[in-house]
Amino acid sequence: MYLKRIKTPSDLTRLSIKELKELALEIRGTIIEWVSKNGGHLSSNLGVVELTIALHYVFNSPIDKILWDVGHQSYSHKLLTGRYEKFPSIRKYKGIAGFPRRDESEHDIFNTGHSSTSISAALGIIEGRDKNKEDFKVIAVIGDGAMTAGLAFEGLNNAGHLKKDLIVILNDNEMSISRNVGALSAYFNRILTGEFYKKFKKETKSFIEGIPKLGDKAAKLAQKTEEMLKGILLPGVIFEELGFNYVGPIDGHNIELLIGTLKRIKNNSSPTLIHVITKKGKGYEFSEKNPSLFHGIGPFKIETGLPVNENGQSYNELFGSILTELASRDEKIIAITAAMKEGTGLELFADRYPERFYDVGIAEPHAVTFAAGLAIQGLKPVVAIYSTFLQRAYDEILHDVCLQNLHVIFAIDRAGIVGEDGPTHNGLYDLSYLRHIPNINIMVPKDSLELRAMLELALKQNGPVAIRYPRGKVQSLVDSFPGFNKNSASIFKNGEAEILREGEDIALIALGNTVIPALSAAERLEKEGFSTMVINARFVKPLDRNLISYAVSAVPKIITIEENALQGGFGSAVLEFLNEIEVHNVRVKRLGIPDKFIEQGHQGELRKKYGLDKDGIYMAAISMVKEPTFSF
Repeated sequence: MYLKRIKTPSDLTRLSIKELKELALEIRGTIIEWVSKNGGHLSSNLGVVELTIALHYVFNSPIDKILWDVGHQSYSHKLLTGRYEKFPSIRKYKGIAGFPRRDESEHDIFNTGHSSTSISAALGIIEGRDKNKEDFKVIAVIGDGAMTAGLAFEGLNNAGHLKKDLIVILNDNEMSISRNVGALSAYFNRILTGEFYKKFKKETKSFIEGIPKLGDKAAKLAQKTEEMLKGILLPGVIFEELGFNYVGPIDGHNIELLIGTLKRIKNNSSPTLIHVITKKGKGYEFSEKNPSLFHGIGPFKIETGLPVNENGQSYNELFGSILTELASRDEKIIAITAAMKEGTGLELFADRYPERFYDVGIAEPHAVTFAAGLAIQGLKPVVAIYSTFLQRAYDEILHDVCLQNLHVIFAIDRAGIVGEDGPTHNGLYDLSYLRHIPNINIMVPKDSLELRAMLELALKQNGPVAIRYPRGKVQSLVDSFPGFNKNSASIFKNGEAEILREGEDIALIALGNTVIPALSAAERLEKEGFSTMVINARFVKPLDRNLISYAVSAVPKIITIEENALQGGFGSAVLEFLNEIEVHNVRVKRLGIPDKFIEQGHQGELRKKYGLDKDGIYMAAISMVKEPTFSF
């Protein structure tokens, strides 16, 4: 077993090519074993095993800096940089992270989790290196998906201008001919040497030179025409135009070829881009056949590829099915996502209404402004993006949608505590960064019935609307508390909250997926003799001012509950309102996320730690009701 012997990347140089190939198989087996138990990103990691080995074989990490864009493909990197023994803890609470973390290892150069940052960060490191008169190499590894984002091209443009020795590895795993890289190279060679190209080039040149009055300009125009044709036919021309030396495409699973190529370009003094073709999910049959399914997956059975304990519908699946149903009755509904068709539950919509579905790639700002344009034309765009990624489009939400008061609906998936992916993926800030923007309405359903009702309500409105819902299986208030009226969830107006139970000692004003735990806490409080009001807030903006006014007149103590940062969130909105109406005789406590980035761990573990489960809500309430009540 070679993996146990790799304590630092330098140990790789003691292995032969044959042994490195055997190591690659061992790494794949280790990744499959532990992702099947812990969940994680499988396809992307299986695709870069040989590339990771080659990078660490040729370069001297951590002196040389390797930056992994997004970082969801860094498992092999972690295994080769001293974390083999800790690898079983990956993505677990207090275990190693599923993404690069600077506080975890000196080999993790830049914290990542969102896409397209590697080139800009690497260029900054190079500039800092030169100003400090240091000597090392900097390599940015970026996928073809991440390369679609504008930030990546901003970095490429600046790097080409500065002419620094940045090395960019473009990991291309989406080309349908990636199975045979030799055929790919031969294809491009055939184009450039074939009769069609030669004839086209000759006839075009003759045509241009024959145009009267062109004179000396004819040769230059002929050259530009040839370059344009190459740009259409060859993948590297765009990078050459940006100032990079382009190398490739090369087989990303051929360790010997990778090592040789990296050695040859290692000491280039100008920007270099190596185009590497890999296969997503390589080495595991089920992930090779369905790389999207195994991109980010929960625990699964290795023998069958089937998930473990897959019971119940998720919120994103429910959202997708409801939107598809509503679209059957309203042809103006358009669905937009940013490289997250499966993740946002829009596969059915895309299949049923392909002409009304747009996946714009990893380009959240474009998705939002594109939706604004559709709204101007009277359509009803629904933009489905994870909370953590919608942050990237803040300016477009404010400037292009809300300032113009356009009817764009934001379906904010994975809002709240996301869990094992950690601080880069927790969706804990959307209420705070949206609430202060004029014109937008913000809705938060407590369960599956309210998600449907809110989508229907949002489609009937005129301005921008945001609906946020959590990662995980859908909740049902009626299933949890059979005594509640099933129909009440679908009958409410914009900005209308609801009282789920009356009380006199304390009020729990809960939002979204904290409503059902709040009701459980209220039942426990009732058994101990404390009369507890529970309010399902439903709306962060506009607040139900009448109902909150009623609550503060009826009880002396209030707790607001949200799965969002406390700074600027729902509880802050309630406090601002109480200050506005000059209420001073009510004690208010806010439960939510403190001013820190929340670590990785199971959702249940983290909710318990931060007091957002039913026990935490109960403990906060019982300590509050036992406090003496003061008159102000």
